[in-house]
Amino acid sequence: MPGTPRLLLDLLARSERHSYGAHGSQRADLYVPGGAGPHPVVVAIHGGSWQARYGKRLMKPIAADLVRRGHAVWNIEYRRLGRGQGGGWPATFDDVAAAIDHLSSLEDARLSLASVTAVGHSAGGQLALWAAARRDARVPIARVVAQAAVCDLATAGASTRALLGGTPAEVPERYAAASPLQLIPLGVPVLLVHGPGDETVDVSHSRRYAQRTRAAGDPVELIEPSSSGHRVHIDTRSEAWRVAAEWVGAAPR
Repeated sequence: MPGTPRLLLDLLARSERHSYGAHGSQRADLYVPGGAGPHPVVVAIHGGSWQARYGKRLMKPIAADLVRRGHAVWNIEYRRLGRGQGGGWPATFDDVAAAIDHLSSLEDARLSLASVTAVGHSAGGQLALWAAARRDARVPIARVVAQAAVCDLATAGASTRALLGGTPAEVPERYAAASPLQLIPLGVPVLLVHGPGDETVDVSHSRRYAQRTRAAGDPVELIEPSSSGHRVHIDTRSEAWRVAAEWVGAAPR
């Protein structure tokens, strides 16, 4: 299709579709570069305030870009809030864990599961950091890119109260189990990319997370790009995405 913008082609990129459960939202798309591999794997986790009106399509452009860079991408869906999906605590978290662990069930020789990277945007950044904290994972997360992530659920407002089914005072154990700020140290390298002008998720989330992570002795890097809109992180033309993609590409293979 001569003249078709790359972004449009990325949105039309074809994937291999998989289900990891019986629910309609328990599915994932696999994008794999050409060649036998094995290719390093990135798990992509979309954001959208954990709401059903947002889906994994948001991550298609960055999935296509990562494939061009030689990575296989596992773009996951999960039960969210609204539209009768039954998302929230614990279903949303159960789904993210099951989706990632399902990679091992594929037994796909094209995929290298030795050092899996999670890339999450906004609410997906929270889920990526949470997933890296799992100690019983069949497919452990070795590195995390958290893009404009909701790092402190206790201060994130009504959407997190809906996600966890109450306030921090009412269900403190859920906040302790789900909030990235309370799961430090992770023991894996983390890249935070968060613009100082983000009006959806304030950059203070990432700044507090970086400060506490450094104090705990974990490897963390915070980059505050000049392009600071909230959705710029999933725009493959942006500085915010470029620095994230280069960091992913620098991982040992």
